[in-house]
Order: sequence, then structure tokens, then C-alpha cells
Amino acid sequence: MINNKSKLAQDFWEFGRLDDCYILDFHAHMHYMSGIYFPSHSPEKMIETMKRCNTKLTVFCSHYALYYAGFEEEYNLNEAKRYPDYFLAYHSVIPNRTNYKEAIDRFEKNRQYYFGFKFHADSHATPLTDDAYKPFFEYMNANSLPALLHTWGKSEYNGADVVKKIAERYPNVILICGHSFHDDWKYGAEVARDCPNMMPELTAVMDNCGAIELLCEKVGSDRILFGTDLPWFDTHHGIGAVLSADITDDDRRNIFYRNGEKLLKI
Repeated sequence: MINNKSKLAQDFWEFGRLDDCYILDFHAHMHYMSGIYFPSHSPEKMIETMKRCNTKLTVFCSHYALYYAGFEEEYNLNEAKRYPDYFLAYHSVIPNRTNYKEAIDRFEKNRQYYFGFKFHADSHATPLTDDAYKPFFEYMNANSLPALLHTWGKSEYNGADVVKKIAERYPNVILICGHSFHDDWKYGAEVARDCPNMMPELTAVMDNCGAIELLCEKVGSDRILFGTDLPWFDTHHGIGAVLSADITDDDRRNIFYRNGEKLLKI
């Protein structure tokens, strides 16, 4: 059913895109992953999706770079260099595998192609508070840089209590909370509300009715970022979920691009 309260929703259903309300996607991946079929995992296919949805920029971390040390340049940096009009990369941090000095040197020499750093503590079974991450957080704190954190429920590695410690320890790091502590909506939102350097991000949130509304109520739409996990989920689904939520069009514009513009300084 079309959301008759939203002019943006009506336009989207009529035209299939929002020409006056573009999208900034802060959570995406790229490339093949074993055991799952992705019809749009290549950068070229992702760009096709972006053009259909009026996505101006996608910030990504390749599956290869996320899980395997040594693939950062080939699958993250080089793809961002190939398509600078469409992508920025997150530099992956794999605890006890990513060489700190090499990573920072790479990041600083290619600053125009990197947005920040990506941490997936659940996958690496290492809590974000572990000393293996410390030099990276200290560097980001000194330079007021963003980090995309995979966060989930009551995870001992990246749940709300763990991320709260990081937020308080490194107040200058912009902590983009991927998945917004999925399934722990209320407590996660309360923690984010009380930590001004935390920004909930909507990947996988949009498969739960009421979660977007709760985040807007508890944290505020001016601190929420749009993300899709492309190629895991289709961008049209994510846009449709935000358009269907019981929030205002002003809230939607904050989520789709205004908050991202502030981070990107555009």
C-alpha cells in the first residue's frame, strides 16, 4: 500500500526513483562470497542499481578485504580508484592480522578514496574493546574519523554495551552502528541517544516493522544513516521501507542524504 502521508512515497511509487531526494548508502560490500548467490556483486552491477535508485555515492568494504588480510589494495582501494564518482572505501581492520603501520600509510596516501575504517568484530570473534583494535581507534580519535561497526543484539563482541565503552573512550570517532544493534532495538537506541558520536545505520533494520520509528523517536532522524548491505539486499527495498515507515518526509530526507552530507562535507 502506498503511504498517502508521504509525497516522497507517492513519487517513488509513480516514477521508481526520487530525483529531488538522492541516496547516500553508508553500508555496502562488493564481490563474490562463497556459498551465496549475488546477482549484483560486481562494481559495475552495483553502479547499475545505484543509477536506477538515484544513489549518489556508496561506501563499501569488499568481502575479500573484510575477511582476508592482504586483499585491501586489490579489492577495496583499487575498486574505489576505478570508480571514484560512485564509491568510497572503508579500510578493513582484521584484528591481529591487519598491519597498523601499513594500513595507516595506505589510508593517508589514498585519503581521497577512503571514507573511514570497517570493523566486523563478530566475524573475527574479537570484542571491539580488545587491544588489537586500540591503535586504530586512537588514530581515528586523533583525526575525528568515522568507523563502520558491525553491531548486533547483545553480542559480546559488538553489542550495545561494548560499543558504549568505545564511544566513551574515543569521543571523536564517529561510530556508525551498522544494523543498529539488530533485535536489541530499544536498549541500542537508548545507548546511541546518550552517546553523541554514535549514529545508527539501517542495514537489516528495515526487515522489522516499527524499528525505524523507534530509532527516530529515541535517537532522532538527524543522526540516522541509510545503508543497504548491497549486494545482500536491494536498494529499492531499503528505500521502500523508509518511505513506508510512520515518520515525516523531513525525517526521510535526513536519513537518505542530509546526515550523510554532513559526514562527507558536501
